[in-house]
Amino acid sequence: MQSCTIRTATAQDMLAVTSIYDHFVRTSTATSETFTPDLIEMQRRRRAVLDRGLPYLVAELEGYIVGYSYASQFRPRDGYRFTVEDSIYVRADCIGYGVGRKLISALIAGCEAAGCHRMVACICGENPASVALHHSQGFAHIGTMPEVGFKFGQWIDMSIMQRPLEAAQGVLHSSETDAASACLSACR
Repeated sequence: MQSCTIRTATAQDMLAVTSIYDHFVRTSTATSETFTPDLIEMQRRRRAVLDRGLPYLVAELEGYIVGYSYASQFRPRDGYRFTVEDSIYVRADCIGYGVGRKLISALIAGCEAAGCHRMVACICGENPASVALHHSQGFAHIGTMPEVGFKFGQWIDMSIMQRPLEAAQGVLHSSETDAASACLSACR
């Protein structure tokens, strides 16, 4: 397989992205969704990620979208704004060729440039390929939440992995930087 190009997803890419996601919704526990969102919803989700200044990326090979990844705020409260959760999906016939590795590397770099502090991976069900991919990128296993999802007539565990990010300098406001420095000093 030739090398793919990683770039920011456009509205025109979202039909292919929706198709890739549909495969995982219908056939795996990699996502807890049980119905595939339509194109309009997938476009709305992309726009929400980009509007937060976070990356939404696609892997393109010979004019075809073969995978996508994005980061979203880990939890909705403002205090979590520097922690992101990753999502990575690769077209079924392209798994095992390094597409996921290129996507996650670019996603990490994009989140660091955006000033993010931590990246979390919530891996649903049995997904040893995703665990291995994340581990290869410096993620550590934090824990497992047993039976938190239900799909295909079975309870699904969720593994939590996390890695630190090297936030770009100058992203935090000075008062936040001062507070963070004071906290670090107090905790030493």
